[in-house]
Amino acid sequence: MCIDCLFCRIGQGLVPAVEVFRNKRIVAFLDISPIREGHLQIVPCAHHDTFDDLPPNIASEVLLLAQRLAKAQKALFKVDRVGFLFTGGDIGHAHAHLVPLVAKTDITSRRYIANAELTWKSLPTPEEGEMRRTAAAIRAMLIEQRGKLRRA
Repeated sequence: MCIDCLFCRIGQGLVPAVEVFRNKRIVAFLDISPIREGHLQIVPCAHHDTFDDLPPNIASEVLLLAQRLAKAQKALFKVDRVGFLFTGGDIGHAHAHLVPLVAKTDITSRRYIANAELTWKSLPTPEEGEMRRTAAAIRAMLIEQRGKLRRA
């Protein structure tokens, strides 16, 4: 663990997050500056700088959890697609984002910044109660889907 790394501290349970899933290796929680409601991050508990540093077993576990969570997000937020991407610009700890795509431009690779003059605005942080309700709904959907898989 890197003591200065926020995601290491969340992974070790030292910093609170609105979690929807946790095991010994990975944790999934709501993003505090969501692109859309239900925007999740999946983070390995151990420190890995970038996604290509992830051991294969952790990388595959992140992907498999992302698939389960995406199904829950689709059902809960009534969207056809969920964006899945690894980033690392803000925090130097491998992490994946899952974003329910309400508009096809919520995440895009078809546009780029054409000039250097940009106005940046931080995304708002939802109220804690709202985040807890969203997390509870996602957890409930995971449980419901697990039951459907067992019956299939």
